[in-house]
Amino acid sequence: MNILIVSTSDIYGGAAVAAFRLMHALISSGDNVTMIVRDKLSSDKHVVSVGRKQVNKYYFYWERGKIFLHNRFSKKNLFNVSIANTGNSITELPVFKEADVIHLHWINQGMLSIEEVDKILSSGKKVVWTMHDMWAFTGICHHAGTCKNYTQSCGNCPYLVTNSPKDLSYKIFKHKQTVYKNGAISFVACSNWLKELALKSPLTGGHRVFSIPNPINTEQYHPQDKSDVRKLLNLPEDQKIVLFAAVKASDPRKGVDYLLEASRLIAKQSTNIMFLIAGTNGKEFVERLNMPAYALDFVSPDKMVDVYNAADLFVTPSLQENLPNTLMEAMSCGTPCVGFNIGGIPEMISHKKNGYLVNYKDTADLANGILWTLYEADTEMLSANARKKVLQEYSQETIALQYKKIYLQS
Repeated sequence: MNILIVSTSDIYGGAAVAAFRLMHALISSGDNVTMIVRDKLSSDKHVVSVGRKQVNKYYFYWERGKIFLHNRFSKKNLFNVSIANTGNSITELPVFKEADVIHLHWINQGMLSIEEVDKILSSGKKVVWTMHDMWAFTGICHHAGTCKNYTQSCGNCPYLVTNSPKDLSYKIFKHKQTVYKNGAISFVACSNWLKELALKSPLTGGHRVFSIPNPINTEQYHPQDKSDVRKLLNLPEDQKIVLFAAVKASDPRKGVDYLLEASRLIAKQSTNIMFLIAGTNGKEFVERLNMPAYALDFVSPDKMVDVYNAADLFVTPSLQENLPNTLMEAMSCGTPCVGFNIGGIPEMISHKKNGYLVNYKDTADLANGILWTLYEADTEMLSANARKKVLQEYSQETIALQYKKIYLQS
């Protein structure tokens, strides 16, 4: 079977990493897979880039520019929405024509336009669309938050400065609705939480909606000797280490303010804890903590295995999440996790069995969860259960098999 995976990037961002891992999972299972991207950052021979660099920049700025102008020159929600008014053409490429299945992932910010999605559907090829956020079934937003307008036809969008019943979100919603009627789409959510939201939108009507988690290479992400990796990373062996990791460590959506407040509460009860921060702008985050902390800045995926194993726990206080790769990676390394009860996180963390599930936006409970995991819990049990969960539900072999069933049914 020839499969074409379409993504904005191959390895930058959680959605891209998930698509990249799926590609290799399918290749390992015997399929012929090509990944086409706007931004190729890896040296993988199975990944091909589309479009010229300057043209891709033009597509990106053209879309952001239209949003900026529409929102009266406000940058506030500039990257919370996408209108897909422009993008690359892929339907005339040999890799597209040779493919049996077109598998879309995160295709925003100038990768594909809605018109190109129309051409893909009109080609008659099997189309699978893995949803890493809500954009595929809303008008323009990636995360609707408390807004339920997408369950009807959008409009009155809270992300728009000038909103109305038939504003930009309504117009894009209706455009998508017209396009989606031109072919059959097998929508795949990475969590049951996202699947249930997708089923509420008229945009998925007439199409099939599945829930399949992202895959992970459990041989790459595996438990290691904690003392050895701490020596390798020059980290203290006599302190409890709490790891926080994000592409941009200072991103408010990752819940950094809640973690800062929780750290202040923790500091009153323990002095033997060190925070380890992985991600860009990590030093900025460290400066705001009033506890011992060390910033690693950006860490490549192959090096993150050591970082996860060096930690006593991984904390993810994200305010909006689907099925975070970082959480899965930590669990695969046998590192217990603490995170808010939001999105797909409750599907991963079983409270006090493989980690601690925190009441949403409750800094006191976040602090309690960290302290309980470090000092009261049966660490070996949490670690074993975390690893077992990943092996049973998220391994490459398991996820590839689920997708292949959809490919054959589409």
